[in-house]
Amino acid sequence: MLNKNEINSNELIELVEKRKNKEIDFLLIDVREDMEYNMGYIDGVDMLKPTSAFNEWAKDLLENSKDKKVIFTCRTGNRSGQVTQIFKANGHNGAINHNGGIMSYNGKTLRP
Repeated sequence: MLNKNEINSNELIELVEKRKNKEIDFLLIDVREDMEYNMGYIDGVDMLKPTSAFNEWAKDLLENSKDKKVIFTCRTGNRSGQVTQIFKANGHNGAINHNGGIMSYNGKTLRP
């Protein structure tokens, strides 16, 4: 599953569970805005990186995560898909889009 360009919500639920059991490793990054994140986020998100601040965080994350699998998620998969494509175009072969985003996610969610 981690060798694909895109995963769906059922696959993400399974991956989050496997990571909890230390069977796999990846970063799960939410690229929604603060207001959206505060309404609820996927249990297992490692960091919030709003797309409105993309130019402030993208280069550093790209350089520091090239050897990792990074799953980007958002509300529907549109913004995370765009971020995934930019990362791939800049040499990050481990970038994966969560297609469908939190709107299609039936796993555990949390609120800050």
